[in-house]
Amino acid sequence: MGGRDKGLELWRGEPLIAHVQKVVRPLTDDLIISCNRNQAAYQAFADQLAGDAEPGFPGPLAGVIAGLALARHPWVLILACDAPRVDAPLLDELLKLAVIHDSAAMARQATYWQPMFSALPRRLLPQLQQAWQHGERSLQRVLLNTDVQALDCAEDDARLSNFNSPQWLER
Repeated sequence: MGGRDKGLELWRGEPLIAHVQKVVRPLTDDLIISCNRNQAAYQAFADQLAGDAEPGFPGPLAGVIAGLALARHPWVLILACDAPRVDAPLLDELLKLAVIHDSAAMARQATYWQPMFSALPRRLLPQLQQAWQHGERSLQRVLLNTDVQALDCAEDDARLSNFNSPQWLER
């Protein structure tokens, strides 16, 4: 996005985060957004804001760790702010799969795992922190080293589309 804050980029007249928040809001009274800048803008969409413990935008794993540390409930949905097509049925399926198996659940498209579409038990926090302390920076690799359940989705499932460039927003 050329250094721009993806979550605040407009799509269909609203910031990307607003689209995700509309889907998630009915599911929780503890909506946490991990953000390292523009906190005032994000506060309108969240109950709590989390920031990375380290400077320099170290990546999604740092944000997930920060969010889990603040979470008030035993199960947490992990979502990207640039996935405005996510819907409640997908989130319900992820959470149901995680709870039934009492483990993490992550969306998978063929062989490609989507860690930013996950349901995690908050009790994974120490494991995530330990992986971070040992130099791991990939949320996907950490989750694949747990008893993670796959929610298989079609390769062309638009709900999992990320908007990673200004051109995507214009489509």
